[in-house]
Amino acid sequence: MWETKVHVQSSMVSKDSQYELFIGRWQPLHDGHNALFQQVLDRGDKLCIAIREGEVNEKNPFTALEVMANISEYYKNNILLGQVKVITIPDISSVNFGRGVGYDIIEYIPPAEVAGISATKVREEMRKNAEL
Repeated sequence: MWETKVHVQSSMVSKDSQYELFIGRWQPLHDGHNALFQQVLDRGDKLCIAIREGEVNEKNPFTALEVMANISEYYKNNILLGQVKVITIPDISSVNFGRGVGYDIIEYIPPAEVAGISATKVREEMRKNAEL
């Protein structure tokens, strides 16, 4: 189980219809991301994966739509069950909030075996194997 740190706690009661939002590049989706997302699904909560629409470059070799297709394929059964939504958002520079936001802001701190998983290393391996 991952440690969590609550930075802001909502004064409102959460509803079953709400989702936990994770924003990232997911370039590519890897075991570390999946371990993080599995925390949410194992609790029976819903998951919204937001993909930043950044420019394609060395660190971001896939378009947001390619990432969306990859994640949607991986989580297709969860999507059909209404447990996961995958969306794209504009490339952002910050996440901001005002008081009384109506949702928690939680940091997930990975265990050591997951913290070492790196998308940079995954991309390097993909390039080495001519998969990228």
